[in-house]
Amino acid sequence: MTTPASPRDKKTGLRLHSSIARDLGLAIVAGHYKPGDILGGEIEASALLQVSRTPYREAVRILAAKGLVESRPKVGTRVSAQDQWHLLDPDVLAWIFSGDPAPTVLQSLFELRSVVEPAAAEMAAKRRSDRHLRDMREALDGMVAHTLNTEAGRKADGAFHGALLAASGNPFMISLTNSVTAAVSALTEFKQRATPLLRDPVPDHELVYEAVAAGNPKQAHKAMAELIRLAIMDTPIQMTERARRGRATSQTS
Repeated sequence: MTTPASPRDKKTGLRLHSSIARDLGLAIVAGHYKPGDILGGEIEASALLQVSRTPYREAVRILAAKGLVESRPKVGTRVSAQDQWHLLDPDVLAWIFSGDPAPTVLQSLFELRSVVEPAAAEMAAKRRSDRHLRDMREALDGMVAHTLNTEAGRKADGAFHGALLAASGNPFMISLTNSVTAAVSALTEFKQRATPLLRDPVPDHELVYEAVAAGNPKQAHKAMAELIRLAIMDTPIQMTERARRGRATSQTS
């Protein structure tokens, strides 16, 4: 006997419980619910949303699995402190970047990438297989064909970074694939909100690929570190900060 599919939200196309989780998640990361706030109980919340208790309960379970809330008997569902959130969960990242993320979020995400990805590139130069190189090459070709101004191009970009992590041969590095690719995609989309990308980042990726293909760990590390440095410089908040510093300098000179 097959289980009937959950109804879908007509606006988002998501299953109802996923749609409710998304709406609550967006409200939590945007600060509409503060850490320590108690969400409505199942009966109250489901009546307000005009849904049965089951999809609301499933939505809360999704948020709890992502660290955004904690449910306790006789207490209810409480919003967790940010240090409990699974910030690298692809959904949580998408919710954070649905608005304008704080500068500290951008800085912290780039810091993480600056630690993980150059090290992964260095390992990849030592351990990559022909299959890894083919996957990286295919992803690069997709980036060229579609550009990062399209969803297909951004998907190819994520595939490149995923292939690089796979080539590291380190299972703990590889376990970060979904998180790193989600971070790359979120940052790229954020950079494009005001205007299309002004600088083509594909040549930076080509340099990483060439170093990995040549089996040059030191150069691979350097090329990936430079790719991330340039990505930081391309980020709107960084441009705004440089402009702010420029104004401050001119006012004091």
